[in-house]
Amino acid sequence: MRLSLRLLLSISLLAGCAAPQPPGPAPTGLQVPQDWADATAPRADTAAPRAGASALAAWWERFHDPLLARLIEEALQANTSVESGRQAWAQARALAEVAAAGLRPSVQAVASAQRNRTAGSTSSSAGAGAGARTFNTLGAGFDASWETDLFQRLHAAAAAAGLDAQASQADLGALQVALAAEVAVDYMQLRSLQARWAIAQANGQSQQNTLQITRWRQQAGLLTALELAQAQTAALQTQALLPPLASAATQMEHSLAVLTHRAPAALHLRLSPPGPTLAAPEALVLAFPAETLRQRADVRAAELRVGAAYQRTVQADAARYPDLQLSGNLGLSALGWAALGRSSAGVFGLLASVSVPVLDGGAARAQLRAQQAALQQAAVQYDAVVLTALAEVEGGLVSLRSNRERLRALQEAEQAASHAARLARQRFASGLVDFQVVLETQRSALLTQDAQASALVDLQTDHVRLYKALGGGWEPAMLDLSPPTTRTGARG
Repeated sequence: MRLSLRLLLSISLLAGCAAPQPPGPAPTGLQVPQDWADATAPRADTAAPRAGASALAAWWERFHDPLLARLIEEALQANTSVESGRQAWAQARALAEVAAAGLRPSVQAVASAQRNRTAGSTSSSAGAGAGARTFNTLGAGFDASWETDLFQRLHAAAAAAGLDAQASQADLGALQVALAAEVAVDYMQLRSLQARWAIAQANGQSQQNTLQITRWRQQAGLLTALELAQAQTAALQTQALLPPLASAATQMEHSLAVLTHRAPAALHLRLSPPGPTLAAPEALVLAFPAETLRQRADVRAAELRVGAAYQRTVQADAARYPDLQLSGNLGLSALGWAALGRSSAGVFGLLASVSVPVLDGGAARAQLRAQQAALQQAAVQYDAVVLTALAEVEGGLVSLRSNRERLRALQEAEQAASHAARLARQRFASGLVDFQVVLETQRSALLTQDAQASALVDLQTDHVRLYKALGGGWEPAMLDLSPPTTRTGARG
């Protein structure tokens, strides 16, 4: 038996040496640029800190709004999509542990009890059943088995499962990035709607004052009914702006409540009071494109899936070659309880077996081709994610620069328009200008103030989208499988 075992081991080792090497990972022809195309973007250099993942992990704190920071943190703990991502990561980790367990020997404790009866002599009818005997067979021990994995099939499967678990962790990070950005954008839109509502209300009050002056002057015969109708029209048009702005603000409140796993109206008391206008954060020093891609969760997940697909090609390739399995048992076997303690009751066995695929109809080769195609798909998907990431950063930089210039121009226009509206109202009250001038300047002031508020929130959301595009809002240390403590119960 020892000679046979050595022979089997030698044959398997020789087969392993002769086995062809598995295919390598698919190369990518995508060239990452050395720097960003926007010449106005602040560049990272040796003298300035770079925008690493840790520096951008809590980018929302740069807006200096405690309520915004609390809402994002609450959403990251309680949001249903994030909770689902946590459970998906927990499942992937458990599956990786299952795959890794296949690399180690397995041992099972076994016990058996069997009752036996032998047939007696049947030579005569009188003695039928004579000599029949009943006895028990008892056994207890351990069975062990181990697959030696000469061609790394099990190792490749375990490596693929481990990479899948890491990719699932990165997917959870990508969910956190998207969620933080969504909460911030909704919060900024809410504050902008509240500011625009206040602008429309203030302009409406000013137009009501103008309407009252127009009514007095019309009663005095200084103006006609036409000017009075125009003043009433302007005041009512401005008043009509208030309900849709209020409705949109309420919808944003509901959206924020749902994102933090609350009932739609649960945040009304916290969000209905208009908050201060968020200040634009300080200039962000950008990392180089390659560094940005390394810190993005979705790019990391795509890269890990390429590695997992490669390991599965190794697994499929190794499945075409022999498997060597070792198994054995050690225990006790006797014909009764008393006999189990005797030295003669000990039994043991050792078995080595080799299975070699001979004819499978080409299934193994077809499975290898299928995994190679899956590897190519993962590589193509990785390229697509990288290109999307680069485009998001470049687009964010262009939009940020454009909205900065737009806001600067609108701020100057708003100052001029508000000054013109005040002068026109004063001169109209003194009878120095025509009523049409008042209407025009008030309309211009309302439009420029509203446009300024819109440009400001566009600039703020540009910052949010740029932080998201740079990979901000996550880092592996932030990920936690433990359930949030505020998952259930009332929350204000």
